[in-house]
Amino acid sequence: MTFEVIFNSFQEAADEERAEKMAAYMRNQFSFLGVATPKRKALTKDFYRQVKGQTIDWAFVDACWACPYRELQYVAIGYLQQLKKNLVPDDIPRLQKIAQTKSWWDTIDGLDKLVGEIAFRYPEVKPILLEWSVSDDFWLRRIAIDHQLLRKSETDTTLLANILVNNLNQTEFFINKAIGWSLRDYSKTNPEWVREFIRTYENQMAPLSIREASKYI
Repeated sequence: MTFEVIFNSFQEAADEERAEKMAAYMRNQFSFLGVATPKRKALTKDFYRQVKGQTIDWAFVDACWACPYRELQYVAIGYLQQLKKNLVPDDIPRLQKIAQTKSWWDTIDGLDKLVGEIAFRYPEVKPILLEWSVSDDFWLRRIAIDHQLLRKSETDTTLLANILVNNLNQTEFFINKAIGWSLRDYSKTNPEWVREFIRTYENQMAPLSIREASKYI
């Protein structure tokens, strides 16, 4: 199934009224076809099943990212999630490129899991995440902060702490929210570690971060 086939199926399912609402929800930064999530999943179900076990077709990913309609970026992330076990350190620059193109939380929060998959299997890329944690691009910093979500007991707490400390004293909403999410997620596994982090850095943490981090402790 080619990009053109996928794109045509989405065009046939377009809903102009829904598209306007979806664009408004994203502050009108992107154009939408108006394909809701359940319909998008139905349209890509067979395609995702077919690609399992294949090598990653980065030309397909690039075509999706070049598409003016936001739903196709979601298709690309879903495609990469199906093939995440095939991701290797050499793919980090490709993921960085798309992370820094048409950036917003909806795609970044899918890409962080893909980067996290690579970092988990290839610890040698951890220095890259540390570099991203001090990047001028706060979206890369957000990926670094949240790339270990759902790791539970396999969380690298030294890396997590270093990345979080690099992002304290911030005013950027998306960074402070990410800090809170990462701590909240890990608090389910090690609440005392999170309590100690908050006690140590409370004066440098935004109220939003503390509120999110403290939800379960």
